[in-house]
Amino acid sequence: MGDPFPNRAELGTLGENLVADWLVSQGWQILDRQWHCRWGELDLIALHDNLPNQGRLSRQGLAFVEVKTRSQGNWDADGLMAITRSKQQKLWLAARLYLTRNPRWSDVPCRFDVALVTCRRRSGEAVRAYQDIPGIGIRLVLQDYIEYAFDVG
Repeated sequence: MGDPFPNRAELGTLGENLVADWLVSQGWQILDRQWHCRWGELDLIALHDNLPNQGRLSRQGLAFVEVKTRSQGNWDADGLMAITRSKQQKLWLAARLYLTRNPRWSDVPCRFDVALVTCRRRSGEAVRAYQDIPGIGIRLVLQDYIEYAFDVG
């Protein structure tokens, strides 16, 4: 019988699912997941139809969301340190290619967000969003969601 703890790829997908569900609960529509190209992968591509525009809700917005899922006690600030300048450049190139292949979104304002998900033992603490992984007593927690995390201009 195999180890009930998810492997790294499975844990990453579970983290992405948690963030996608949370984004949907915040009014976003998920357009794509794990979109691959020569520059790498865009974890989540989400659209919102009612983003603030000078105090009015009227603009659409597209978010390219990089999800980092880590166990507790990780070395890289819950994945934040893994978003290097080189990684940002690759995400920007992938986003440009995505927009080229999906021209209906090319005039929509875009941003890069980062979601940090931690894997920890279940507890009673209040958290923004979480998902329990059955049978092994752990919980994935949306530790932080950083809007406009970086600009590659």
